[in-house]
Amino acid sequence: MAKEKRTVEDMSIWEDARAMIRKAQAEGVETAWDRLEQQTPHCTFCELGTTCRNCVMGPCRVSAKEGSKRKRGVCGADADVIVARNFGRFVAGGSAGHSDHGRDLIEVLEAIVEGETKDYSIRDEPKLRRIAGELGIASEGRATMDVARDLVDACYSDFGSRRKAVGFLSRVPEKRRAIWDKLGMTPRGVDREIAEMMHRTHMGCDNDAPNTLIHAARCSLADGWAGSMIGTELSDVIFGTPTPSMSTANLGILKKDTVNILVHGHNPVVSEMILAAARDPELVARAKANGATGGITVGGLCCTGNELLMRQGIPMAGNHLMTELAIVTGAVEAVVVDYQCIMPSLVQIAGCYHTRFITTANKARFTGAIHFDIHPHNALEEARKIVQLAVDAFVERDPKRVDIPAEPVKIMTGFSNEAILGALGGTLTPLLDAVKAGSIRGFVAIVGCNNPKFQQDSCNVGLAKALIERDIMVLATGCVTTAAGKAGLLVPEAIEMAGPGLKAVCGALGIPPVLHMGSCVDNSRIMQLCALIANELGVDISDLPVGASSPEWYSEKAAAIGMYAVASGVYTHLGLPPNILGSDTVTDLALNGLEGLVGASFAVEPDPIKAADLLDARIKAKRVALGLQP
Repeated sequence: MAKEKRTVEDMSIWEDARAMIRKAQAEGVETAWDRLEQQTPHCTFCELGTTCRNCVMGPCRVSAKEGSKRKRGVCGADADVIVARNFGRFVAGGSAGHSDHGRDLIEVLEAIVEGETKDYSIRDEPKLRRIAGELGIASEGRATMDVARDLVDACYSDFGSRRKAVGFLSRVPEKRRAIWDKLGMTPRGVDREIAEMMHRTHMGCDNDAPNTLIHAARCSLADGWAGSMIGTELSDVIFGTPTPSMSTANLGILKKDTVNILVHGHNPVVSEMILAAARDPELVARAKANGATGGITVGGLCCTGNELLMRQGIPMAGNHLMTELAIVTGAVEAVVVDYQCIMPSLVQIAGCYHTRFITTANKARFTGAIHFDIHPHNALEEARKIVQLAVDAFVERDPKRVDIPAEPVKIMTGFSNEAILGALGGTLTPLLDAVKAGSIRGFVAIVGCNNPKFQQDSCNVGLAKALIERDIMVLATGCVTTAAGKAGLLVPEAIEMAGPGLKAVCGALGIPPVLHMGSCVDNSRIMQLCALIANELGVDISDLPVGASSPEWYSEKAAAIGMYAVASGVYTHLGLPPNILGSDTVTDLALNGLEGLVGASFAVEPDPIKAADLLDARIKAKRVALGLQP
């Protein structure tokens, strides 16, 4: 029997998305939902993780099922080994993505130090000196650039092979560091752990599934506590540490009377310059002369949008599954991308309208795109050219094809750790008092993606609502941000949806029950906050009433984030399993065995209410173990 085709209502919970899906269908524009249908059913071996393409004796497909004749690949690897290898490489890919983002920020800071750029500067000198001190760099009485130069060297060293541990392990509770040392999980260098993961998974190397997964954890920890953390911290140093502010979200942020430029990807290095260029009076005047009487609007998509939202308050057009639909409005002059989570389909969809699709990174070239090669020394100059290209595209806009399907909703953003501590008077004591009293029963980070296998944002929003009803504060990053914002959860008024304890605390502070903490790389902020709380209480991270979730995840980076969360002691829920179910050994280790090793494990549950039950039960157990009321 043929599978029943999903309705537009099945695809997304949002009216702006549904309107644009219908418009795309009417105009013959293919979207991710169409391509998912074309790819279904998926290969069962691939879903189980039991396909191996690591050498040309294969590819091999194996099965652990009783009676199967394909129990081993040509080399003799069984399902356990193949699944572990594939998952290890998957985590390495995700770790490489976020950590390479961090490396790009080191390069920008280096360009500032060496006087190779006038476009970037150090905006948060106190933070520069503070993190330098954490890494053992003397700063008192020294010139800022001398301190910054030493910080550049220290950060680069975290990518190498000569250290025994990465620098920010100074933030990790001693009990957690002891666990990592005992298990051989202590991350030594980002590039070293990624390279070793690739080596271990070559034919003839690591053929013990648990041992491979231990290194997968080590690889992810190098990302979470080095590569990603460097990316977050240096972005704050260069572009400013976020503080609370108001903005707006959904496709209604696009305007009929402005040149609309969307920035998309993950790294703020380019998008900060696009925003600066869009504020240039000459370019604004040119836009108005071309008929855009409202000037220029810069809006965000995905994590690049999150970066500028946190620091500059730019509005958010949408998350991962809104990227194609934003172009379908017919009101976008340019989409300017850097790297990661950018669908190649955007080139084709932009070609259906007047939209310019512009790439800016050599590591993320797209066939058919307009490319600008942006580096620290030429960033603002090239950004002006890009904005001018968008301004001139406005005259090609067809008003008859423009459909902006919503009015923007308000959101509150900017909750860095520094901002949270500032709101609490510079100390964690008020927060911990609220936890001890049960007003805030615990914390759950909801992070990451959209996946067209789910009704868009149904799980992200459903889980967030279910948790705050139970007096569990939610910390949001990445694509969950726009989902929570559109659902009305990122404004102080959302306390009316929270339980009585959380409502009282957030009402007193004037904050939402869901705090936006940044882009996906900024999950390192959440790990640091967990470490700060654990150190304050004298316990391990695994002792805290905390959890993490990625209900609609899809990417290698999400797997790396989940792996470093679990390895750090944070119970982590996933809406879909990774491709590991073909190995009972690997699956049992992920769902159960890791608990005995690192004090946390994964849980898989597609239903957001059942997922909330799992996270709630975990928080209850941790509260009781700390001697608190559940």
